[in-house]
Amino acid sequence: MKNLFLVTLLSFCFISSLIAKDNSELESKIFKNLRCLVCQGQSVADSNSEFSQTIKLVVRDQISQGFKEKEIYEFMADKYGDWIVYKPKFNISNFAVWFLPYFILALGAIIIINLVRKKKIN
Repeated sequence: MKNLFLVTLLSFCFISSLIAKDNSELESKIFKNLRCLVCQGQSVADSNSEFSQTIKLVVRDQISQGFKEKEIYEFMADKYGDWIVYKPKFNISNFAVWFLPYFILALGAIIIINLVRKKKIN
């Protein structure tokens, strides 16, 4: 009976250490993907501001409540805006911000090519 208790206790300790390791890796990943709104150039993982410390506590609390990584990012984006997440969700406004400059560059190149062709013809 004592051996069974000892084996159960050791397996519980082993499993809890694996869960803690998994949670710390998830915390670290989330911290690195959240931007500090006070420092603006650093992630929450790199910053020591009060805002970053608060965000770290909120993330740890949400992980302990069973929230998934995506749910935590959605919560933070809803509360602080999409800018807090280094890898924001794909939507129409993000698409426009990223691809509009390329579209304008291509359009400008087409206009310049057409102008050069017309000058060569004349």
